Amino acid sequence: MALNKGKHLVEEIDGARCSVVEKGISADRTEFLKKLLELNRYTVKVAAVPETENFNIGVTDLLFNPVVDVYKRSLKSISGKKVTPAYWLQESEKETETEVNYWIK
Repeated sequence: MALNKGKHLVEEIDGARCSVVEKGISADRTEFLKKLLELNRYTVKVAAVPETENFNIGVTDLLFNPVVDVYKRSLKSISGKKVTPAYWLQESEKETETEVNYWIK
């Protein structure tokens, strides 16, 4: 799910109802999100998309919404810092540069 789309999707993944985190993503992206979400104590379900090399990933917590939790800064990264939109989208690996809050100068 892109961070610019706020629609909350619930689907069955691997036999369990899940909040969809992202659909049709690569194996590398799936592994990154799986580690990040499991670190934040979510139960992650992954399913392969038929006839492609892509995956769908979701969590069993039906109230989870990636847009809300990323912008609310409630997720922690592997190093213990707050997950920012740039880190979630894997645009920046440097968490210290992207963790600056807009109200701090």
